[in-house]
Amino acid sequence: MTPLLLIAAGLLAFVGGVAILQTFGSRYRVGRLLASTPTVGLAEALDIAASGRPRYVRIDGRIDSEEEFEDVNHRPLVFRRTRLEARRGGRWVMFEDSREAVPFEIRDGNSGIAVDSGAIAAGLVVVPRESIGAAADLADRAPAGMLPDTRVRAIVEQLSSIDHATVLGVPKAGPAADDPPRLTAGLGRPLVVTTLAPDEAMRVLAHGTSRPRIAAACFVAGAILVVAGLAWAGLGALGAQLVGDGVSAALAASPSAPAAGGDPRSSGEGPGLVGQPVVAVIVVLAIALLAIVLTTAYVRLTGGTRDRGRRG
Repeated sequence: MTPLLLIAAGLLAFVGGVAILQTFGSRYRVGRLLASTPTVGLAEALDIAASGRPRYVRIDGRIDSEEEFEDVNHRPLVFRRTRLEARRGGRWVMFEDSREAVPFEIRDGNSGIAVDSGAIAAGLVVVPRESIGAAADLADRAPAGMLPDTRVRAIVEQLSSIDHATVLGVPKAGPAADDPPRLTAGLGRPLVVTTLAPDEAMRVLAHGTSRPRIAAACFVAGAILVVAGLAWAGLGALGAQLVGDGVSAALAASPSAPAAGGDPRSSGEGPGLVGQPVVAVIVVLAIALLAIVLTTAYVRLTGGTRDRGRRG
């Protein structure tokens, strides 16, 4: 095996890790945004909305509304999404997607900013409530032609005004002059709302699969292989240079040579190591740069060190 093969194997491992992450679709993007979006205070978010210079930011605060509605457990809700899916051909196919929402905002002390509930889509990250039954249980809600014994499931995702939340979006002025500022999707990024701590949110986005661990293993293996290949190549280049210098010095030795310790290629200097420092510096810089890139990618993949405890 040669250094080139090690580096090639490492690059293939990186490609495999990226390919695994892409299987998560929009959930991977949401997780990456949760891990990397900068946090600002509500006062700064309101300043951004007033300035008209859009920025995609993260805000933490308490959900609040004056128009809550209750669920079956009498929890005060501000948003609820219910999806009905049928089992067809070995997979679940959605046939109904209903939403209920009232105006709500994120507050911190006396400050608050509205959340554009109409823009909530794939960015909603909460623990879903799921129930499975038969189409006959749906009565009139079942589509025409669906057999009564068809397996169906209901998935409910909701936000309550008793929860604290993290919201990612662009602060903007309200659509009308008298409307309050709001957080919404923008700059090519979705509106993200979650009531979960970062590690819990990542588990929900991963759907409890082991794919993130496999992707992380691919990145770690790729890093080891690439660094090992670069180190092998660098050491090989240094060794070849040292051997070449030694042979040249031996062939150049003669009775008429300069005093002991001299080098016929220079005036009174010892055997030169021409090119060796440059090669060593290049190898060290390449390894350092690769380590920085891989560390940054790993931090973003795993949600970083920003860990927020749940507040009740």
